[in-house]
Amino acid sequence: MLCRCFVALIGMVLVIVVTACEQSSTSESPGLDIGRSAVERVDDVLSGAVRRQEVLGVVAMAVDRDGVLYRAARGTADDILDMPIRTDAIFRIASMTKPVTSVAAMQLVERGLVDLDAAAADYLPVLRQALLVDEFDAENSTYALRPPRTPITLRHLLTHTAGFGYWFTSATTRDFESSLEDEEVIGPLLFEPGTDWLYGTSTDWVGRLVEEVSGQSLEDYFREHIFDPLQMMDTSFNVQDGSWLRTVTVSRRQSSGGLVQQVRNNPVSVTEFSGGGGLWSTAIDYSRFMRMWLNDGELDGARILSPETIAMMGENQIGSLNAGEWISTAPESSNDFHPLALGKGRWGLGFLLNRDDQPGQRVAGSLAWAGLYNTYFWIDPTRDVAGVLLTQILPFADPQVLAVFAEFEQAVYVLAAET
Repeated sequence: MLCRCFVALIGMVLVIVVTACEQSSTSESPGLDIGRSAVERVDDVLSGAVRRQEVLGVVAMAVDRDGVLYRAARGTADDILDMPIRTDAIFRIASMTKPVTSVAAMQLVERGLVDLDAAAADYLPVLRQALLVDEFDAENSTYALRPPRTPITLRHLLTHTAGFGYWFTSATTRDFESSLEDEEVIGPLLFEPGTDWLYGTSTDWVGRLVEEVSGQSLEDYFREHIFDPLQMMDTSFNVQDGSWLRTVTVSRRQSSGGLVQQVRNNPVSVTEFSGGGGLWSTAIDYSRFMRMWLNDGELDGARILSPETIAMMGENQIGSLNAGEWISTAPESSNDFHPLALGKGRWGLGFLLNRDDQPGQRVAGSLAWAGLYNTYFWIDPTRDVAGVLLTQILPFADPQVLAVFAEFEQAVYVLAAET
């Protein structure tokens, strides 16, 4: 027994030594001629965030179509255990799953198996049970439901215009409880499909549709058609055996501004897969996904989508509707979210799009999104640069992390200009 404990202790020491070495050499530049000052500026953003306790641990990467511009890890993966964070640390990326699910759906469209504008219930019959709320009184638990006049399509689902909400974007969704005994209510829908934008569970239904049409689980479909071709070996709905030491522990922001780390638990294995938010991944893996986008749907000889589909997914699909922001109805899960100037957000097929250039940052037509645990990315095809910043902090839209992300993005564009 004593011997086994000693071996286990030595193993833990080795893990800590390895991760410390990993962290000490994570800031990379493609060559000395790009100017150390630009690299140091990006370093300062991350190191300063850790020093000021805005984050406990962070991994960030920037890439162009040809490779890595910057990669670094700062802080700890677990503050209580004093485990340094690694560049290959594994994060819950939550809603950064949505772009992957959207790509899977568009692969089926390319293969002629799904029509973007046909009734989605033709492929996923359970969607016929989606009912629209005409009236709702949460206090008295009374409501009136009816079928939508317009069938939900895959385009509606990919653009969050189907009418579904989340508990943190809609009080009706949060408080609704069906009392129908003979029929499951899907949703409920909060408006007629195609008439408004609301962030919600639409992409979860896209994931279900992909499973129904392909005949594969979402895990197996992603692995065969996206992850293996892109060599995203650490991205999965379940953390692989032996990799849990690379996961990052979640912390929660307090009203005082400080962070309190939650109890570290081994990841739980799941058998039902959420297309809207179930993946674990690394900055290294997600950067390969972003580089595929910058290369018009292909990376290292693996074609994921056609250039035409890539272009279409990056085009505004919602007309003059405003997208990408909300007033939180569940502050424990999400803060209010306004990632762009009011009224400037549009939505493509799976991504937030910005209408205008952001000074010193991404230009109009760039794609972006985020995950519940304060993970963020952007892809700027025009200027050939993309970046991802990963933390594990609740609630979402943490003002301090958003400020760090904005500073990181600005520093990356300075770096890219000198490359």
